[in-house]
Amino acid sequence: MKLPTDANLAELQHAIRTQLPPDLPDASAGILVLIAHVLQQPKTWVLAHPEARLNTQARQQLSQLAQRFAQGEPLPYLTGTQEFFGLTFKVSSAVLIPRPETELLVEEALTWLQLLDRPVRLLDVGTGSGCIALTLANRVLSLQGTASDNSAEALEIARANARALRVSERVTFLQADLIPENFPKYDLICANLPYIPTRKLGTVNSIAFEPETALDGGEDGLRLLRPFFSLSAPHLQNPGLLLAETEAELGAETLALAQENFPEARIDLLKDLNQRDRLVRVQLA
Repeated sequence: MKLPTDANLAELQHAIRTQLPPDLPDASAGILVLIAHVLQQPKTWVLAHPEARLNTQARQQLSQLAQRFAQGEPLPYLTGTQEFFGLTFKVSSAVLIPRPETELLVEEALTWLQLLDRPVRLLDVGTGSGCIALTLANRVLSLQGTASDNSAEALEIARANARALRVSERVTFLQADLIPENFPKYDLICANLPYIPTRKLGTVNSIAFEPETALDGGEDGLRLLRPFFSLSAPHLQNPGLLLAETEAELGAETLALAQENFPEARIDLLKDLNQRDRLVRVQLA
């Protein structure tokens, strides 16, 4: 993207805006994020200094990022970070971008953990960036966690986030498919697995940039959720809690899977802030 060479920040924002697709969502806010990222300053600083100018190197960096933004690449991949539950996580195209909807899972886990007066062992299946396991470890100092993923690249991102949040000593990362038989029992099992039916992948705006394997739940969206519930049953302590995110139109089917594999448990289907089915909660005793 071509930017004027001697423009101030206000003029740069205008120049970028005129070169973006007119239907690009939140374009002005995105431009502000990119300029703040290039300057390594808060967005409030950028807004307060419209007269400031970029040096040649920073302007070239902004030009490259703005071009990628114009092509629809998500902002977290451009800046390399995403906010989740008040924490900053490193992300790359190797991991799914943490969504606000997943904060419901974390909230439910924290509510349950706060009622306990003992250390807890957590298993986070399909950890990706590590946002679930690491947020819980950050908030609950007695928690010991295992975070698994079948992607070595994702685990490297998660390990970097654990170091940044200073919880590496309490969270172990393992490359694995779902829950291997040799895993022990856990007090808390969490999962945000791929659950989008293949036919609906085209409706995901970021599908061209996020790893498809982190989104594609197979023909019916339950390709991984189905074995997950089956494999979880022998690994959940009693008392214990299991939390699994699901697709908005798969609530009933996911609930049925939980009931089939945990017939003695209390099982609830929770809705997100948009009143869509989002989370299956399984509690043993």
